[in-house]
Amino acid sequence: MSTDPPRAAPVRIDPVLAQTLAAVVDEGSLEAASRRLHLTPSAVSQRVRQLEQQLGRRMLVRSRPVSATGAGQAVIRFARRHALIEAEAHEALGLDGEAQSPRISVAVNSDSSATWFIEPLAAFVAAHDVQVEVLREDQDATARLLESGAAMAAVTSSSLASPGCSVTPLGSLVYEAVAAPQWCERWCEQWSAGSATLRESRPPSADVLSRAPRIDFDRTDQLQAQWLRAHGVDPADAPRHFVPSTHDLASAVVEGLGWAMMPLQQSVPLREEGRLVPLGGPEVTTPLYWQAWRTPPALLRDLGEHVEAAARRELRAG
Repeated sequence: MSTDPPRAAPVRIDPVLAQTLAAVVDEGSLEAASRRLHLTPSAVSQRVRQLEQQLGRRMLVRSRPVSATGAGQAVIRFARRHALIEAEAHEALGLDGEAQSPRISVAVNSDSSATWFIEPLAAFVAAHDVQVEVLREDQDATARLLESGAAMAAVTSSSLASPGCSVTPLGSLVYEAVAAPQWCERWCEQWSAGSATLRESRPPSADVLSRAPRIDFDRTDQLQAQWLRAHGVDPADAPRHFVPSTHDLASAVVEGLGWAMMPLQQSVPLREEGRLVPLGGPEVTTPLYWQAWRTPPALLRDLGEHVEAAARRELRAG
């Protein structure tokens, strides 16, 4: 007879408890999660405590808002994947409408969501009964939302795969330096009144660029700084405004608040209308990648196909 001790029964993650944890983190508090789940706050708290006892791990950092521990993030990723697989099973069994539409959360940088990303997202939603949550984040930071379980997929500038994710190149978002005619009239010595462009398409001089204001999205925005360095200007010497919205930043440039790098999808129509002027100099390109769960459920795989098809149309290859 074997003298080996009996193996302990495997610990299983209860999907209902896991989805309760995800709701708490999504909503930021037990009280808010209780309203979403139509439970009392006490019942929500009991579910989280039961999950922690079953798995022997602390799931929540009880801050304001609450956040997930490392173990909690792993459980939340399980909960989101389980919800998608359950929705696919309902569809295959003809049980549409028997459960709440699954939620898909995607992290996207502001420039992509303002220019090319919403069209494939709308096409995907038209084909499936789903809820979507777009998490706006800088393209350099979207990957961390994948790691935390807050996002199932992301448009990111990182080619390094997050844990458990695959990476697909999408192409590059291309930016050009532009300004309003009134900005040029005020700051550019080579500007001629009524002209549609700067003479000989020469960019403003380094002296002008060190005195004239630019517009940055926020303090982490390096697009304008990169263009200035290419013209021998220290970005720290140039005044700048901050407008943390892609649409509002474009409006601010049109109104002459400052110059900025804008995606071609935004700048070209405004140039054709005579509302913006190209400043010349090199374009700045930002390579983008689609990161999503490895071996994704069918819904997430279909979203990726919509995104990749749109990227082939809208982004620069290579």
